[in-house]
Amino acid sequence: MIRSAIWIVSLLAVAGMCFPATGVEVILTGGVALKSWEYLRGPAKHDNWWANFVRASTVRMQIERQSNPKQQFVWIVYRPAYVTRGQEEKTDYVSRIRETARKYGAKLELVDTADQAYRAINRAGQGKQRITSFVYFGHSNAHAFMLDYSNSIIGSSKQWMHEKELASRLSRNAFAPGAKCISYGCYTGLSMSRYWRAALGVPLVGNTASTRYQPVGEGKLPTGGGEWKQ
Repeated sequence: MIRSAIWIVSLLAVAGMCFPATGVEVILTGGVALKSWEYLRGPAKHDNWWANFVRASTVRMQIERQSNPKQQFVWIVYRPAYVTRGQEEKTDYVSRIRETARKYGAKLELVDTADQAYRAINRAGQGKQRITSFVYFGHSNAHAFMLDYSNSIIGSSKQWMHEKELASRLSRNAFAPGAKCISYGCYTGLSMSRYWRAALGVPLVGNTASTRYQPVGEGKLPTGGGEWKQ
C-alpha cells in the first residue's frame, strides 16, 4: 500500500499535477528624466513629477488587489534614474520606492541595467511560479522600452529593451499561456507588440501614439492618444 502511494505521488509530480504553478504579475517601471535637462527642451519636456511611473505602478496594484486581494506582484524598477533625480531634488527616492513596495506587499527588484531587467523578469516565472500578467510603465518608442531616458544623456537612452532582443533574452516558459501583457509606454503598438507576441506567444497591448500620465495623479491608469493594439 505504501509503495503504491509513493508511485502515485511520483507519477503526479512528473505530470506536473502535484504542484500547480502560481500566478504573479510583473510590473516593470522605467526611469524618469532629469528635470534640469528636460526643462531645456521647452514644450517637449517630460517628467515634471518624479513619480509618474511609480505612481502608475501603485495605481495598477490597487486596481488588481480590488478584484484579487491575494494578487502577487514582482515590481522591477530601474534604479539609477531615481538615484540621480533624487540627488537633483535632494530627496532619497529609492528609499521611498522601497517603502512603497512594503506598503503594497510587492517583491521589489531594483535593477541597474537592461540585462538585469531581463533576468529579473525571467526569475519571476521560474519554478512553481508563472507570469500571468505583465505591465510596463515608462518611456518607450515603437521599438523599445527605454528604461533610461534623458537621464544619462539629454533626449537619449543608454539602457533599453529592444524588440529584436526579446526572443533571445526573455524566457517563453516564464509566461503562462494566455498571460495578459500591456505597455503604457508611447508608440509600442506600432511595432514592438508584434515582436512580443512572436517571441513569447502572448500578446502585448500597446498604444500607437503618445501615452498621457496625467490621470495617475487622480488614481487612474495612464491614457493613450492613439489606438491600443496587440
